[in-house]
Amino acid sequence: MAAVAPLDLGGAARLADPVWLHALWLAPLTLLLAWHAARARRRALERLGDSPLVQQITSGPRRRRLRACFLAAAVALIALALARPQHGTETRDVEHRGRDLVFVLDVSRSMLARDLAPSRLGRAKLWINDLVDDLGGDRVGLVAFAGAPAIKCPLTQDRAFFRLALDRLDTQSAPRGGTMIGDAIRKVLDDIYEVENENGDPVESGRFRDIILITDGEDQESFPVKAAQTAGEFGVRIIAIGVGDTGEGTPVPVAPGSDRYIEHDGKTVRSRLESRTLREIQQAVPGNVFLEVGTGEIDLAQVYRDLIASAEQTTLGSSTVTDYKERYAVFLALALVLLVFESLIGDGRPR
Repeated sequence: MAAVAPLDLGGAARLADPVWLHALWLAPLTLLLAWHAARARRRALERLGDSPLVQQITSGPRRRRLRACFLAAAVALIALALARPQHGTETRDVEHRGRDLVFVLDVSRSMLARDLAPSRLGRAKLWINDLVDDLGGDRVGLVAFAGAPAIKCPLTQDRAFFRLALDRLDTQSAPRGGTMIGDAIRKVLDDIYEVENENGDPVESGRFRDIILITDGEDQESFPVKAAQTAGEFGVRIIAIGVGDTGEGTPVPVAPGSDRYIEHDGKTVRSRLESRTLREIQQAVPGNVFLEVGTGEIDLAQVYRDLIASAEQTTLGSSTVTDYKERYAVFLALALVLLVFESLIGDGRPR
C-alpha cells in the first residue's frame, strides 16, 4: 500500500500507516463468510435427515459462532497492528555529516553553443540536476558567472530550492558579459565559504569543501590560477570540467534557440574548449582535478561518488528528532491469543 501521512490520535498517540485501516473491512467480511458457510452447512445436513449422527454433528452452532467472532476480532487486531499504532515519544539529537559543495557554472554567451544538446549550458544543468539526488547529507550552493559572478543559491540542504535556482539559470544570470573564472572562484571563497575573518586569518579548514567548475575555459585575465592557488591554501579542492568542441569551434547563437549567430567583423564567432587554463588550475594545487568532456558525456553523479562522497566529512549541523514508540506488538499478541482460542474450539458437542 502507498504510504500516507500519519494519523494523529491526540496526545502522543498516532497511527504511522493509517492506510491499513481499510483492512478493517475484512473483519465483518469474515463474519459474513462464516454465516454463509454455516447456512450452507445446515442446509446440507438437513438433507441427511434427523438421525442421531446428524444431531451430533449439528449440535455446535454456538461454538461455530464463537470461532467466527474470534477470527474476525483477530483480523481486526492484525489490521490495527499493520497501521502501526504508536504512543509515547522520545527525542534524540542527530548530527548531519557531509561536505560543502558549490557548483560554479559558466553562463557566458559562448555556453549557448550547441555542440552539446541542447547547449553547453543546458547540458551542464542536466548533469547537475541528475547529481542532486546523490548528495546525501551534503550542503550545496550555486554560483553563476560570466563577466562577474553572482550567488544564485547559498549553501543549503534544501534540494528543491537548489533545483529551482538551477532551473532559472540562463545567460542573463550574471551581471556582465565576458568570462571571469578567477573572480568566480574568489566569490565562493569570500562570500560562501568565508575562508577568512576580518583580520585575514583562516576561520575553518576547507578540507571538507569542494568546488565543481563547469566552463568552456575561456577567461579574460581574471587570474584563475592564482585564485585556485588561494583556494588550495585553504584546503578547498577544485574539480574543473571542460565542455565544448576541441577542434575549430562551434558558432555561438545570439540567443537561446536562435538560428542567428554572433558575428564579428563580418565573420561568425566560433567558440571552442580552451583547456589550457583548466589544466593549469589542476596543476596549481595537488588534489585538484580536470575532466575534459569536450562534446561527450559525463556521469557527474559517478564523479561525485568517486571524488567527493568518499572523502572526509564533517558535522554540518544537528537537529532534534522525535521518535514515536511502536505499540503494534500488543495488537499482534492479542490477535495470536484469539487465533489460538479459535483453533481450540471444536464444532461439535463434547462427548
